[in-house]
Amino acid sequence: MFQRILLVLTLAVFMALTPVMSANAQTDHTSAKQAIIVDYDTGMVLFEKNADERMPTSSMSKTMTMYMVFEALRNGKLSLETELKVSEKAWRMGGSKMFVEVDKTVKVEDLVRGVVVQSGNDATVVLAEGLAGSEDDFATSITAKAKELGMNSSHFMNASGWPDSDHYSTARDLATLAFHLIKDFPEYYHYFNEEEFTYNNINQQNRNPLLYRDIGADGLKTGHTEDGGYGLMASGIRDGRRVIMIVNGLEDGKARAQEGARLLDWGLRGFKNYTLFTRDAEVIAANVAVGQETSVPLVLKDDLKVTIPQNLKNDLKVEVIYNSPLIAPIAKGDEVGTLKISVPRGETLELPLYSGKSVKGLNIFAKTWMKTKMLISGSVDS
Repeated sequence: MFQRILLVLTLAVFMALTPVMSANAQTDHTSAKQAIIVDYDTGMVLFEKNADERMPTSSMSKTMTMYMVFEALRNGKLSLETELKVSEKAWRMGGSKMFVEVDKTVKVEDLVRGVVVQSGNDATVVLAEGLAGSEDDFATSITAKAKELGMNSSHFMNASGWPDSDHYSTARDLATLAFHLIKDFPEYYHYFNEEEFTYNNINQQNRNPLLYRDIGADGLKTGHTEDGGYGLMASGIRDGRRVIMIVNGLEDGKARAQEGARLLDWGLRGFKNYTLFTRDAEVIAANVAVGQETSVPLVLKDDLKVTIPQNLKNDLKVEVIYNSPLIAPIAKGDEVGTLKISVPRGETLELPLYSGKSVKGLNIFAKTWMKTKMLISGSVDS
């Protein structure tokens, strides 16, 4: 018999929790053409608008270049003290610049700051050529790396985000990239939080407007092209909880700053993370037939944490679905059921449940007698 069980005890526990603060406003609307807000710890999407729509990524593309640079630093291909030569192509790059000088060498750490803080197209090309020999070959490598990271709707034609009809990504893909930058390279993420950098006697401030507001923002990258509008990759942390936000297609820098701040603050303020179950902890005791024990604990293989709107936390629904009774023998680790979590105004999660222990079957005589009783009572299918 297929059985669905509502875990009332879990909801009772949630009802006993005291909220810290409830969201005062919803973000049902944004003037951004594309947007997504994601909880860093749970990966749950808190808000999205056209998140899978292909869009120009402008200078936000430079974060993909930085991923490759950080990887090269990690594996020893580069060091922060490595000096790279400035080609004429890099020197001639238009748009935002670090103001490197042709035929001179620049330390990698200065180039990193030139890209992250100053958004220098020239610095980006120097790094791309230093890693791959040419910017075209580098573009091929970052497109391949993007696929490895799960950015399946992205394609790069250059290192800087210079306008090209075949250079694109999506808000969801950029959120994936932001997640990996923070998770994979915590030792280098601090560069995104630097507010200014001086090179060649020219001081420039970080273009990320959220760094100058007291809302918990700590990094990532702006972008702007005529076709794509004004965009922002941002992340922030408050009370130990981090969110990632991507917006694009805003009409000007002022709108980017205001909308970016509003959405990031909303994502940080309006939600809370709850651990529902820890790894291998009993979710429920499932009934067992023709076994040496009458029940078996059902468990998850990993901790389960969910993100819930703070003012709707009591509306969470948790269900266990399994074919009851389970028939012994059952081996520890067998997949025997499903845990279904319905998050209010959010996603519905379905996760496999596993047997937390082995249950041996009865001997042949006891098993036959038990099956006969069950068939008479109609508790199993004949």
